[in-house]
Amino acid sequence: MKVTKISKYEQLEEKLKTYVKKEDLEDIKKAFEFADIKHFGQKRNSGEKYIIHPLNVAYILSEIHADSKTIEAALLHDTIEDCDVSYEELENLFGVEVAKLVESITKINKLNFNGATEALIANQRKILVGMTEDVRVIILKLADRLHNMRTLWALSEKRQKANAKETLDIFTPIAHRLGINTIKSELEDLSLRYLKPEVYYQIVEKLNKTKVERDNYVVEMIESVSKILNEHNIKHEIKGRSKSIYSIYKKLDKGKSFNEIYDLLALRVFVDTEAECYQVLGLIHSKYRPIPKRFKDYIAMPKTNMYQSLHTTVFGIDGQLFEIQIRTYEMDKIAECGIASHWSYKEGKSNMQDQMEQKLQFFRFIMELKNEDNFVTSVKEEVLNDTIYVFTPMGDVVELPNGSTPIDFAYRVHSKVGDTTVGAIVNNNIVPLDYKLKSNDIIKINTNKNSSPSQEWLNIVKTSQAKNKIKAYFNKTSKEDNYNKGEDLLNKELRKKKISNSTFMENINKILDSLKCVDLNELYINIGNNKYTPTQVVNIINEENITKEEIILNKTKDKEVKSPVIKNDISVKGIDDIKVNIASCCKPINGDRIVGYITKGNGITVHRMVCPNVSELNERLIEVKWNDTTKKYPTTLLIKSLDNNILMDIVAKTSNTDITIESIKSLSSGNDYIYQITILVLNKERLVKYINDLSMLPNVLSVERLIK
Repeated sequence: MKVTKISKYEQLEEKLKTYVKKEDLEDIKKAFEFADIKHFGQKRNSGEKYIIHPLNVAYILSEIHADSKTIEAALLHDTIEDCDVSYEELENLFGVEVAKLVESITKINKLNFNGATEALIANQRKILVGMTEDVRVIILKLADRLHNMRTLWALSEKRQKANAKETLDIFTPIAHRLGINTIKSELEDLSLRYLKPEVYYQIVEKLNKTKVERDNYVVEMIESVSKILNEHNIKHEIKGRSKSIYSIYKKLDKGKSFNEIYDLLALRVFVDTEAECYQVLGLIHSKYRPIPKRFKDYIAMPKTNMYQSLHTTVFGIDGQLFEIQIRTYEMDKIAECGIASHWSYKEGKSNMQDQMEQKLQFFRFIMELKNEDNFVTSVKEEVLNDTIYVFTPMGDVVELPNGSTPIDFAYRVHSKVGDTTVGAIVNNNIVPLDYKLKSNDIIKINTNKNSSPSQEWLNIVKTSQAKNKIKAYFNKTSKEDNYNKGEDLLNKELRKKKISNSTFMENINKILDSLKCVDLNELYINIGNNKYTPTQVVNIINEENITKEEIILNKTKDKEVKSPVIKNDISVKGIDDIKVNIASCCKPINGDRIVGYITKGNGITVHRMVCPNVSELNERLIEVKWNDTTKKYPTTLLIKSLDNNILMDIVAKTSNTDITIESIKSLSSGNDYIYQITILVLNKERLVKYINDLSMLPNVLSVERLIK
């Protein structure tokens, strides 16, 4: 029977009644009725009425016991984007908490996900930003993605694969970090189904062939283990556990055969207390021989997403291998629902929430990065790759990316510990600071309050947190140096121009406004790092409205620039004595591939072969070539930058070279800054080096030769 929106809401309501207060149910119903009206007449690609989607998202969240505000936001999550509902309207009707959740999920959903690298990066950034504000946005997004994956069949094959890849790359690792196993496992299986359908259905077929046999073994094993526990009066529950298709695929992908995946048979034992977990483990091992190295104690050493359980693999009924997990009911709730199972905003922040804030710090460290390449690298290495678990001398567990060093560990403990690190002892042995830590290492950091970080550490550390802290230390030191240098330079210039300190201070607001500095400290720092010159400050005091371009041009205007005489520098094939001109549109220089154009009454004009003014011509062209010459020729460059204070750097790059700047123009282009400079240069080799030097300047986006 087709499920209607009403029956689906009733299903949701029945689920919510098990853990949501009655007054909260009324707010949730109000949200549903509002969304139902706003989405009226809308359909999804699957053909369903649109309201079915938010209802399903809310139901998925109810299964992991998400709080009532998250459920309300789930029902409303597409109203701003698809129904012309304003933030203010939601805030008035449902409160600021729900409105903010809907607004945040709308920001994420507005991105266009086509599987392109740029979209993937943007998605990662938005997801992480959302989580730093309120982790419930991510839980909501995961549920939204899960329902979209369940109806992925309605999209084109290209979009199916793009969405599936994005889900595996971005959403499943985050679901894992948050400990929401129910969502993570289904997302993985659905992604595999669309990314590699032939592999997916091969695994399904093999599982179906062995299902009856495996089910019989599981039933027998459950009866056997249950009998043992009943004999010892341990109240318990045992369930057979199916291994996910994706986890089987990952093992097959590593080269294992289907028969070698020995945890296809799996049980999960639930008891009331932690002590009973260990008691059950001992009783099972007393009857069924365990496999060495397959035992893991995640109760004593929980995973950073709060997962706790005992894992063991034993030779069970008929010698079949069984993976058995033993946990309390509370541990199971956390394992399946993760952070959502403890996210109660009604009574303020709980200890569990504070713990999760700490566990999610690595996301925030990544968000501190400004450089796009660093960001992508850090997301891949710190979020999506394997991690290691190491110990402090007191036995506290610290999670780090694989490949981390003692310096990474030190900064994870505390910034001050990192800054004053002088050595490390791992497992009672002295190790170098570039030592690669391994899981279960016990690390002691030796510090000295008079020590400070080394620039070399930036090449050693793995985590973005450590790199940021080291850079922050040197930025702070550099700022202090630039402050002192800038103050000294400005004071000298003021004395030189006979400007008193009182006159300077009378004009300080005008100076700060003109140079866009927040305060005097920033002014000194910017003078110290050559962003501004003391002369600019003096000019502002004297009200000499001279631009930065004019200051720089004044430095270069005394250099006499004459138009080069072409004679003997360029040969024209078959003609000895004819007037030759350099084309002003493309300004060729020695080393460029050139061609001559026969003008009417003005001799030969020499163009670069790539010049569009001649590249399509076949007539009136003549072969020309450069002779040996030591003359400089003009050419024009366009420099696009994010910074409008790079003119001094442009000029500085000509020092110790034979390049002369002839003119500079400042052009505007949206948020970018464009400088058109004409230089005199000896040949193309020198020009290429200068272009490369300019391209290396911070904030320079592009450097190219101009052809008019």
